[in-house]
Amino acid sequence: QVQLVESGGGLVQPGGSLRLSCAASGRIFSIDAMGWYRQAPGKQRELVAAITSDGSTNYEDSVKGRFTISRDNAKNTVYLQMNSLKPEDTAVYYCNAQIRVTSTSFKRNYWGQGTQVTVSS
Repeated sequence: QVQLVESGGGLVQPGGSLRLSCAASGRIFSIDAMGWYRQAPGKQRELVAAITSDGSTNYEDSVKGRFTISRDNAKNTVYLQMNSLKPEDTAVYYCNAQIRVTSTSFKRNYWGQGTQVTVSS
């Protein structure tokens, strides 16, 4: 059984910072890409940032220069450092990871439970 557990959400004022963490645990052979998605009320879930196993990154245009994704492969953990937060960043943030549970299995998408980020004065 594989689990992704997120932490670090909360309430912050505009211009503030938060750091999200997501740790994968359980039966894991390898982790390919990891990423963060978000879903605001009434909107579709969207990709915020992603990082490959070798460290290549990509970002949604509205967060470029403000958010930084990173990972610690030894800890099976991905992070999202969010700076200069804006009210429009308010959403539930979900962690995603492409995981193989054995050397011969296909990679499968796993999701965290979500963590609320609210940017408001």
